[in-house]
Amino acid sequence: MTASNTFAPVPLDTLLASGLLPGAALVTERPAAAGAITNVAVMAVPDVGPWLRRDQLLVTSGSVLARLASVSDFVARLDRRGVAALAVRLDTGPDLPRELADAATEAGIPVVTFTAACCSGHEISRSLDRMAARQIDAVLAADHVRHDLMSVVMTGGGHRELAAALARALGGAVLVTTPDGRQISRAGEDADLCRLTASSALDATGRLRTDSVEGGLGRRELGNGFIAVSAVSANGIDHGRLAFFTASRSLADEELYLVERAAEVCALVVTRELAVAAVEEKHRANFVRDLLRGRGGDPDRVVAHARTFGWDLSRPIVVLAIEPDPVDTDAAAAPNRMPVVERQARAFSGAVAARDPGAVVTALSTETVVLMGEGADTMTLVHELVAHVRGAGGGGRRPFGVGVSRVSASVDDLPALYSQARTALEVGRRISGEWAVTHFDELGVYRLLSLVDEPEELESFARETLRELTEDTAEAQDMRRTLEVLLATNINIAETARQLHFHYNTLRYRVVKLEKMLGPFTAHPALRLDLSLALKIIAMRGINS
Repeated sequence: MTASNTFAPVPLDTLLASGLLPGAALVTERPAAAGAITNVAVMAVPDVGPWLRRDQLLVTSGSVLARLASVSDFVARLDRRGVAALAVRLDTGPDLPRELADAATEAGIPVVTFTAACCSGHEISRSLDRMAARQIDAVLAADHVRHDLMSVVMTGGGHRELAAALARALGGAVLVTTPDGRQISRAGEDADLCRLTASSALDATGRLRTDSVEGGLGRRELGNGFIAVSAVSANGIDHGRLAFFTASRSLADEELYLVERAAEVCALVVTRELAVAAVEEKHRANFVRDLLRGRGGDPDRVVAHARTFGWDLSRPIVVLAIEPDPVDTDAAAAPNRMPVVERQARAFSGAVAARDPGAVVTALSTETVVLMGEGADTMTLVHELVAHVRGAGGGGRRPFGVGVSRVSASVDDLPALYSQARTALEVGRRISGEWAVTHFDELGVYRLLSLVDEPEELESFARETLRELTEDTAEAQDMRRTLEVLLATNINIAETARQLHFHYNTLRYRVVKLEKMLGPFTAHPALRLDLSLALKIIAMRGINS
């Protein structure tokens, strides 16, 4: 935006009265909270995104609007960017398109129509003419770069080759990242890449910052350079970011437009890769699903077939079941992205590949399943994988639980191991809540409780045994905690008082109170066993916990 069409805030009526738009007329209802205009821009091409500004009067024509793919999406974008009003020159007919008027009215954006070109003697008009010329030049430049990038795609090139071609065309550093900013590929001169790494555009791990306004999209100054970032979208799903950085010059809106068009070519690569990966992944997932159902066939043939995928099932194997934790519908609402199970599977695949190249990682319908080799300390490795995925791995913004099985002696054991992993996942989640990582052998008596087919019977036993301690009150929860520690210390009053930070006499008073409620458990081991089981049922079933 040039200085000549940016000014102190003025009401829309005042600007229209200046003669900029001959025959201007307000044709939609003016919102009660209509703001003042601080800048004016022209829309000479349909893809006007880089030129949009808050509190802006956007000037265009009916012929340009006719080339829009979706009028409602266009108005929604104006609303998101805070555009104050839209002015349309009626060069294709006497009436404003009804769809545009309805969408603008719903969004609260005033629409003005006018019948002739902007007043040529108006100072802002001259600036708008220059802006229109720059937009058209940007379209031609983007078409040239797009042609070069399409040649890369048509010859089989991927993101790495596209990034290199774009870096050569624009003269700077280029990043292709995931939606949360993890780098997929980078290209450009070493000096530019070093400055980008040192800039505020990346965090300490090298991840592109995408948690700012509009996911970090747009053009902005960083202090040591300028960056333009566009979303890479395919089939209505956000697949990543394309970022261009330079320290040698400031970036204009036209270069952001060029980056946005280059991102469309990147989306073609995504679409191609997704189509190929979908076929391959379906075959792999069907094979794993058969293994987990005990339908894999002869073990030697299973091992040989797995080897064609790069998997090593000829060794002792541990099964991991990984599933997103349930979330509220409102909390789950977010821009369209790859399904969460697929994102988590990709994140775990990257994390596991560096530690166990022969491991199996596949996304099933609601979960990710990992078949990996047994290590000296399997649980330590599992916790490392989870920490990586939650952090730099990019699959942990949505909470997930992990269940870990015992070790297999043969691929014939995989169905039983998968059942163990699922049990550890489900019971561990009930006991520990979000982000639970649970080994099957850690479940203890919970394994037996999880086998009871009638949960109502378990809950009835817990309520009958613990009585008023199952009430949903702070006092009941506090007394349950006291009872739990007492049982864990085998009724050692002194040790329980120390762990709970109570005075010895205070705890003795609590013991007397508990025995009045529950019976003489300090003298009856069988009652203590019942109470211990009831407490575990509460922990597992979440009864008033």
